[in-house]
Amino acid sequence: MMEPEKELRITLIGAGTIGLSFAAFHLSHLPASSHLTIYDTRPNAEQYIRDNLQNFYPKNSSPPSITDLQIATTLPDAVSNAHIIQESGPENLQIKQDLWAEVEKHAKKDALLWSSTSGIPASQQAQRMQNKTRLLVVHPYNPPHIMPLLELVPSPSTSEEVIQRTQDFWRARNRVPIHIHQETTGFVANRLAFALLREAIHLVDAGVVSVAELDGIVESSMGPRWAVAGPFKSYHAGGGPAGLEGFFKNIGETVQGCWSDAGNVNVGDGWEGKVFRQAREAYGTVDVAERDRITRRLLDVLEEEKGRKTLANPSASQ
Repeated sequence: MMEPEKELRITLIGAGTIGLSFAAFHLSHLPASSHLTIYDTRPNAEQYIRDNLQNFYPKNSSPPSITDLQIATTLPDAVSNAHIIQESGPENLQIKQDLWAEVEKHAKKDALLWSSTSGIPASQQAQRMQNKTRLLVVHPYNPPHIMPLLELVPSPSTSEEVIQRTQDFWRARNRVPIHIHQETTGFVANRLAFALLREAIHLVDAGVVSVAELDGIVESSMGPRWAVAGPFKSYHAGGGPAGLEGFFKNIGETVQGCWSDAGNVNVGDGWEGKVFRQAREAYGTVDVAERDRITRRLLDVLEEEKGRKTLANPSASQ
């Protein structure tokens, strides 16, 4: 089981965008008498972290006190007493293999070891570890201090105990840890998102629609719909009493026609100039703070509605 909540020591390795986002989350959820340590190799790490961490909290709110935040200057000092060690370093296989081999030498034997990689499987990262059962990919959906999803992607060697302890940790903090049962390129959330992105690029490149128009279509249709129900639940509902089977019976030919006509675009095919130019012209520099503020409000509403549903039908949550 996880260490007692009265004392929890978490170490984050890497203070990039994802690392600091996780830091903001953990600082908001640490039990009393607990500590967060960050280790980063940049020369001005402490000043950089303290200057930038505040940007991950709403401007009109007071961020949690960071007086207990520790900035480690060596890897052994950072990991030796931690219950959880979470890395968000460069997407480089050699760096991650070297890192975990070194972490393993100094970490507690029962410490949880997590990688927030976007696509490097745990089975590859753990190649130089003595005990490969300890490592688990915990892939967030950016930004992790706001988005609930954590994809737990074990290697074939990762122990069930590590998976269960990790699920328990995140569920206790009202996050959504999903156990991905097989390692696959890009995991699941990115594969789904990139499939939509590929078709979006195809439609813009073919002149069917502009970048801004396509975004408007998504934001006023499947965007809000999928926030309430994913594609299977949505189309199961769309089939009426016959469910998903009825949906395909009704418009299966149209679905197949879209699949058959799907765009086959590749990075470097030549669409980049047109699509990138339209994105710059439509959006310039995106206001990420506005995006995060609206996302928080949306998630709050969804959580409130789910709570109402549970109160109205307690058996639905069992």
